[in-house]
Amino acid sequence: MQQTDAVSRAQTVLDRIVRAAEEDGFGAHAAHVRVDGRTAVRHWSEDVPRDIHSAAKGVCVLAAGIAADEGLVDVDAPVSTYLPDVPLGNGVEAVSMRHLLGMTSGIDLPWSPTLMTDWPDLAREFLGRPTSGRAFQYSNASTYTAMRALGAVVGDVAGWLGPRLFEPLGLGAPYWEHCPNGWIVAGEGLHLRAEELARIGRLIGDGGVWEGRRLVSSRWTDALHSDWHEREAGPGYTRYALAGWGGPGDAWRLHGAYGQMLIFLDDAVVTITADDHLGADQMARRVVEALRS
Repeated sequence: MQQTDAVSRAQTVLDRIVRAAEEDGFGAHAAHVRVDGRTAVRHWSEDVPRDIHSAAKGVCVLAAGIAADEGLVDVDAPVSTYLPDVPLGNGVEAVSMRHLLGMTSGIDLPWSPTLMTDWPDLAREFLGRPTSGRAFQYSNASTYTAMRALGAVVGDVAGWLGPRLFEPLGLGAPYWEHCPNGWIVAGEGLHLRAEELARIGRLIGDGGVWEGRRLVSSRWTDALHSDWHEREAGPGYTRYALAGWGGPGDAWRLHGAYGQMLIFLDDAVVTITADDHLGADQMARRVVEALRS
């Protein structure tokens, strides 16, 4: 009876999400619900690898955490420790990998469609700009630079993660776009199927443990949604941790462009993949309503 109830709960939540998506005209690819260790899934289109966009920032945090667990890096050391040949802008000598992953470097470099090719070396450009202190400045260049620092220690981050994260999760060797200089673009460009993104969500929800094997310490999965940086912004964007956004309500999420989301609430993890940038915030609220009701 307990197993049946658990399956029913996941399916009931999924049914509500599906109904909400169809009522709103949300352009979903897939919805994957995990509650009480049971799952329910709906696909609107073929489950093929797609760019998870900024949800990849959470994978970058896991990569930094695994490296820290192995004693390879100190995320609180100045990033110049790992990129000593890069000239630093005013005040940047105090910027750490944690600041870069948490978007609190205070360095401003806006996103553009040609971000990876606008400068000969994006990390040099980013770190060469001045900082305004520990101010929040959301930038894909920030995550990219953090992974450049990690890459200085481990080499290609995607390849290094293979036996440590991707292979244990059954993801094989997923495609991660690289910049012209051969480094992962980091804050986006990781291509996963909805089911594979859901496995990342399950790992995070289970505190870094996958089928009895610890892949990353819980301090890093916790860091995705703790020590929030508070900011003035619209609903769902007022709190940011290491890659995680606070909300809706008391949920939190990894949120990529066009509606690639992992939404966490209590023991539940909901994975959404989509092609609907404008409808994603409403969909996140609908997911939390489905879980709460």
